[in-house]
Amino acid sequence: MPDVPAENYWYRRHLVVYEWIAERVAGLRVLDMACGEGYGAAVLAGRAASVVGLEANEEAFDHARLRYIAPDLRFERGLVETYGEPGSFDAVAFLQTIEHVHDPAAVLAHLRSLLAPGGVAYVSTPNVLTLAPPGATRSGNPWHLREYRPAEFRELCEAAFPSVELLGVLHARKLALHARALALGWDRVHRALRLTGPFYARFTPAIATSDFALRADGLDAALDFVAICRE
Repeated sequence: MPDVPAENYWYRRHLVVYEWIAERVAGLRVLDMACGEGYGAAVLAGRAASVVGLEANEEAFDHARLRYIAPDLRFERGLVETYGEPGSFDAVAFLQTIEHVHDPAAVLAHLRSLLAPGGVAYVSTPNVLTLAPPGATRSGNPWHLREYRPAEFRELCEAAFPSVELLGVLHARKLALHARALALGWDRVHRALRLTGPFYARFTPAIATSDFALRADGLDAALDFVAICRE
């Protein structure tokens, strides 16, 4: 959620992908599938010709349509498995959701059917290698039906699309410095000095989208994957 300081890390981690996609959909008809709270659809609408935010949850749908109002942005209720007419969008964003669906292959096939010729789908999911505890095969999130390693996610997307490019979301700038500090024992220091609360009360709200980067290298260490799937 935006505007919640304690959730700022996760918000910015998701927002950076929406901002990256927005730079690539100028003038296009875009569908944001499973749009949730709606901030991502609003970001896309800043560049796209039109955006539909699709959400199944009634409460989230009502929140989104009342909070985010723009001439070429609308929200609709529906299921990712069945919504839409073939060829009706130039780009589809399907972010941080495929790990929740029962039949991901069928959802990707449906997503592809919604694209006009030359269309592009952007699909993201967490990396189980960094999400799960060391040595575990799953994160323990009860809402995730399937979590993916890089090769598994690429294989899933390539089964539905003829062209797939895979990027990773990784820490950058102050988050990269923080990761290095943790490797050097920062966790022990802030606990011993009783600085944990005051430090993170300032550090977490200060995280920006510039503290994340999308790259094609280092996928095993990525936080999330972003597949660029071309029709």
